[in-house]
Amino acid sequence: MKKLITTLQNIWKIEDLKSKITVTLICILVYRFGAHIVLPGVDPQALGALKSQTEGGILGILDMFAGGAFSKASIFALGIMPYISASIVVQLLSMAVPRFQKLQKEGESGRKKLSQYTRFLTVLVCLGQAPGYLVNLQSQAPGAIIATTHPELVSMFQFTLTSVLIITAGTLFVMWLGERIQEKGIGNGTSLIIMVGIIARMPHAIYAEFVSRLGDTGGAVVFLIEILIWLLVIAAVILLVQGTRKIPVQFAKRIEGNRQYGGVRQFIPLKVNTAGVMPIIFAQAIMFIPATVAQFFPESAAWQGVASKFIDFSSFWYNFTFAFLIIIFTYFYTAIAVNPNQMADDMKKNGGFIPGVKPGRKTADFIDDVMSRITLPGSLFLAFVAIMPALASIGGVNQNFAQFFGGTSLLILVGVVLDTLQQIESQLLMRKYDGLMKNGRIKGRSAVGSGVAY
Repeated sequence: MKKLITTLQNIWKIEDLKSKITVTLICILVYRFGAHIVLPGVDPQALGALKSQTEGGILGILDMFAGGAFSKASIFALGIMPYISASIVVQLLSMAVPRFQKLQKEGESGRKKLSQYTRFLTVLVCLGQAPGYLVNLQSQAPGAIIATTHPELVSMFQFTLTSVLIITAGTLFVMWLGERIQEKGIGNGTSLIIMVGIIARMPHAIYAEFVSRLGDTGGAVVFLIEILIWLLVIAAVILLVQGTRKIPVQFAKRIEGNRQYGGVRQFIPLKVNTAGVMPIIFAQAIMFIPATVAQFFPESAAWQGVASKFIDFSSFWYNFTFAFLIIIFTYFYTAIAVNPNQMADDMKKNGGFIPGVKPGRKTADFIDDVMSRITLPGSLFLAFVAIMPALASIGGVNQNFAQFFGGTSLLILVGVVLDTLQQIESQLLMRKYDGLMKNGRIKGRSAVGSGVAY
């Protein structure tokens, strides 16, 4: 406890770090305040059906990422998700389209252009998703919309137009808050906003599980066992996120003038989970295709049967297919993100080599073989983490609390917390203070939010 108090005092002594933390907290408070501001023309007391709809499924995930703003018909109803979708699209284009690859290699000017493209695409995504959100709101809670109950006060067209503009502006404002955190705060702004939205639902989920267990389904002992299992899952996810395979690289000695360069051994850290949360995101998108297609064929018994298997998140075939897709996408995304040929060429140009391996093609094959071997256990464990919420739900855990037993939410929480703590520790060590941990250091992370560079 004394060590913790001393560390907090050291953090507050560093004026620059104190300013960054203050800016971050102010931006987070503004975001949480805005998440409770309801759209003009919506009665917040009549949103019971919308809240029930977001208790599970894809809408439950969206509501969790938006910090409950989706189910409250808030001005931040879409949260930061349109910006994330746009960022993922631009990131994939940077890997596949030559023009975007060229921009990525141009340095700061290229990154600014990519950021502009991302912002423009975010606006388009919002303009496409906001009307869909309003249609769903009208179908689930028609009594909450004043334009429906009192058309003499405001027309539906006016309500739709103003709401689309407000929701789009709200998402852009949240994006701006994330950028301010990124520039003047601590940690990755977008990832922190997502994490805050996830954490906002955690106390309610834990309380609901505690109340249900104290009722007639196991008592306090079962609740404590669930908390212990949850902590073990978090520890396992930390190992997955931080796990690396270090490949030794030796650099040849060279003498320039009176100085000697090279001759030192370094390491290439290959992450066990290079893909991060991307395979889960892609797999979730694929899993909702059968149910979406079945809506267009209500008379087809075959499509309805297939859809019924993929709507039930606790069914065997749903989880088996989900896990299989995650493994496939993990290999796919890792193959895109890691280029062994480029790594081998860079080492050869800088006079580096892996001991016992010939430079060039042999080095590229060696790195590719190592990546294939470490990606297999990483993909299997990632698939297990992804289906953990379903397993917890089958085991009797409340559905809201079961979402925190794994999946995208837990991976993002762990990744963002580790990255933020690592940045704070770096600031402390740079000014010759003790780090956050008494023994060892928090390992740095190359991609914030478990694999997605926002």
